Amino acid sequence: MFIIDYIVGMGASVMMPLIFIILGLILRLSISKSIKAGLMVGIGFIGLSITVNLMIDSLTPVSNAIVQRFGLHLTVLDMGWPAAAAVAMGTRVGALVIPVCVAINVLMLYTKTTRILNVDIWNLWHHAFTGSLVAIITGNLWLGVLAAGLNCIVTMVIADRTTADVEKYLNLPGISVPHGFSASFVPAAWLVNAIVDRIPGVRDIKIDTDVIQKRLSILGDPACLGAIIGAILAIIAGVDVKSVLQTAITMAAVMTIIPRMAKMLMEGVYPISERIQEIAQSRAGSFGRISIGLDSAVSVGHPVTLSVSMLMIPIMLILAAIIPGNEFLPFASLTGLPFAFVLVTAVCRGDMFRTLLNGLITLSLALLIGTALAPLVTSTAISTGFSLPHGATSISSVDYAGAMLPWVIIKGFYFKTIGIAVLIICALLLALWNRKKIRLEDQELMQSESTQASIGE
Repeated sequence: MFIIDYIVGMGASVMMPLIFIILGLILRLSISKSIKAGLMVGIGFIGLSITVNLMIDSLTPVSNAIVQRFGLHLTVLDMGWPAAAAVAMGTRVGALVIPVCVAINVLMLYTKTTRILNVDIWNLWHHAFTGSLVAIITGNLWLGVLAAGLNCIVTMVIADRTTADVEKYLNLPGISVPHGFSASFVPAAWLVNAIVDRIPGVRDIKIDTDVIQKRLSILGDPACLGAIIGAILAIIAGVDVKSVLQTAITMAAVMTIIPRMAKMLMEGVYPISERIQEIAQSRAGSFGRISIGLDSAVSVGHPVTLSVSMLMIPIMLILAAIIPGNEFLPFASLTGLPFAFVLVTAVCRGDMFRTLLNGLITLSLALLIGTALAPLVTSTAISTGFSLPHGATSISSVDYAGAMLPWVIIKGFYFKTIGIAVLIICALLLALWNRKKIRLEDQELMQSESTQASIGE
């Protein structure tokens, strides 16, 4: 346990390279290739981290100015995901979540209820967050661990079911995104897509990057789009001309740099991914693909994801002011909104209209969920020794206290035995359903390879 805590404490930029180096050696890649893969992953993560922090540093004063300009006075303070993660990993559930979720991943791989090898160890804090809140309401550590495990299983299934979309629309072959926050918005995206597909006229609306670039020429370029949206946000905030220009240039840089850093990270992932596929093929015939599970940061720079996220900043503040029953003031989480849309962008096939529509619906719900869970989040934070900001009496966060998946799991535990039983059955049925889908996909893959071999002959 001490070793795991020590490694996690190093941060993702150190932890991820170590994991990939060790994984490469276990998979019998050469020492040089393993080290190179680990270093490229580390460099990519550092590049992504620096760029995302640049975005946060630039948008934070703009978001603050918008809050002040709107004159919002809501009682639940947004503590942001870093504080939420610190609370989650500071509990007894947080101390157990990594070995528990790793064991679940191995078991699911063995039973073929997933085909994802999740190396995104740090973001297991999402499951710990759910488990920690459940442990508080039940007064039982092991029920908290159970809740974290259920959260893990559902997230893995969602990641499996979005792998094809991640590959096709986010251009990440062999990669899945078992990120708790990103995955929580997928079921709603599936539902919204299904509804939109049944509405004549609306279903034909399509706004993707190709359409934007075609109609707006250079203005549709990701860098230009970032500059335009950044400038609009700064103008709404009422800041001076210098700040408007600085925000515009920074957002243009973010839209340009993040995809390149993600590409660099992928240079380290590919050798590991290819080696896993080779072993899977040699040991189990046509086993099908095994995907590497990574942080959603690998595609946070998609133009649609970033554009919708920045547009949602002022929209979400307006929603916070007008939604009846909301007491949650979004602030610290606003700059982390891109992580909510990574998988939604993929599920919506890179369409900005549908992604934005999902954002309006799910983030409206996130405000109400964040309000509802605020007392529980506050009591959990206090129990871990977390110091509330001066003057704050109630705290919450969009990530992960505003997500639907943890809210559903937590609500289930309020119903005690019946609720817990329903949650367990649902998680197991989802895993079995995923196994069935995997088997069908493997059969289709075998038939496709057989057909190609026949044509080759």
